[in-house]
Amino acid sequence: MKANNSRIYKMAFASVYPHYIAKAERKGRTKAEVDEIIFWLTGYNEKQLQKILENKTNFETFFSQAPAINPNASKITGVICGYRVEEIEEELMQQIRYLDKLVDELAKGKTMEKILRK
Repeated sequence: MKANNSRIYKMAFASVYPHYIAKAERKGRTKAEVDEIIFWLTGYNEKQLQKILENKTNFETFFSQAPAINPNASKITGVICGYRVEEIEEELMQQIRYLDKLVDELAKGKTMEKILRK
């Protein structure tokens, strides 16, 4: 599994970002909501996100250089891709799965207030 993780870590965030948006939009949600989730989780802003997309920044750098992982991220629980996010030991993989889980909750119709653990 480690080798697989390494491949994921080196994957450009920009290559996955359109899939997050497409998943949300298929369920009547918006790009703005996906961005709000990203900003909440990582502390990035719109200008910083645009630069990440343009530079094809990989997931490892995306999370390691995030201005501030939200302290409420630890409140994200549940199963995504067959794993309980709260039990994932590798910090980077857990952060990636946190983002996956939040986008999944958005697509499933949860309110932004619940998604952002307010």
